[in-house]
Amino acid sequence: MLLRICLYLFLLFLPANYTTTRSSSPLIPADPAAAMSSVCRQLYADMQLDSMVDYTAFEQAITGAQAIERRNKDIITLIDFTKPSTEERLYVLDIRHKRLLFSSLVSHGKNSGGNYATSFSNKVNSYKSSLGFFVTENTYQGKNGYSLVLNGLEKGINDRAKERAIVVHGANYCSPSVAVSTGRLGRSFGCPALPPSLAKPIINTIKDGTLLYIYANDKEYLSQSTILSTGRSISPNSIIAVQPAAKSPPADRYFPLKTAAPPHNRLPGHTGQAEQNHLQPALPDPATKPSSSLPATVRRE
Repeated sequence: MLLRICLYLFLLFLPANYTTTRSSSPLIPADPAAAMSSVCRQLYADMQLDSMVDYTAFEQAITGAQAIERRNKDIITLIDFTKPSTEERLYVLDIRHKRLLFSSLVSHGKNSGGNYATSFSNKVNSYKSSLGFFVTENTYQGKNGYSLVLNGLEKGINDRAKERAIVVHGANYCSPSVAVSTGRLGRSFGCPALPPSLAKPIINTIKDGTLLYIYANDKEYLSQSTILSTGRSISPNSIIAVQPAAKSPPADRYFPLKTAAPPHNRLPGHTGQAEQNHLQPALPDPATKPSSSLPATVRRE
């Protein structure tokens, strides 16, 4: 009995740091965050993105990609709203083959700002862009032509994307010539609209379950995003709350400048002549075919 008591007291007062020293297992990194950052750095270098894509935006997109369950894990689309609308700021990345597939102009919502997007919202009729992570779904033919449904994954940040009819589509007001002649692109009701010449190939590349991340280095978003803060596994179906059907408002259209500003950055390879019809509002399309995910009565923002 005395021996047991002595042994108990010895173990009780054994220093907490009295352990055998052994090198960490190579399979378990001592600092997972540092290991993840190292992987991102190497991928960023391998894809030769240094002169084109902001590294912080890229790292956040890759971090989210590790946490979000989706059908197609090879393709990630990154939109960088820290850049002006006159610069290419949408990037389609092939992670598996380490290639940049597309680099394109992209519009933001009319109430998010002029040449720069600086204000963001998840509210219906805000006419602002939303930040954060989305998963792409099905395509459909709508008022602005071939369009792609987006499923917002972050509750309170972008989860009303379907109710707001935030989709990817082409628009004449996103043509490079408009940026040259007016000093910025036209703006949408919140959709990431693309130049007509690139809309279909980009949509066909990123449709059906790929990840889209809209970045703006926004402190409020970063403080609220559970995807970036926790890194926990996210299923698209587990995030979205069921939203009531939206009423039918007018079609998306171009909002012209009150006064034309000088071009922020003249785009190479373009004549500077504006599209003839970029100031015209989109007209209802009698041949519109609604998708199961986006009813015809819902206005695209």
